[in-house]
Amino acid sequence: MNDTNSAIILRVLERAPQWVRHDLGAKDEAIRTRAEETLAAMIASALEPGTSEPGEA
Repeated sequence: MNDTNSAIILRVLERAPQWVRHDLGAKDEAIRTRAEETLAAMIASALEPGTSEPGEA
């Protein structure tokens, strides 16, 4: 993974909503899966070409 992608992923993780952070540690598999899928979608969206990070233009 290159430095640019690593930085983008780090920014996504830093901005992850509290419920995602909380639910990633849930014992209930359905809750944990929902949080994992949400985080994966956030990362995929941020890595999509042409997608700018908030505050960037």
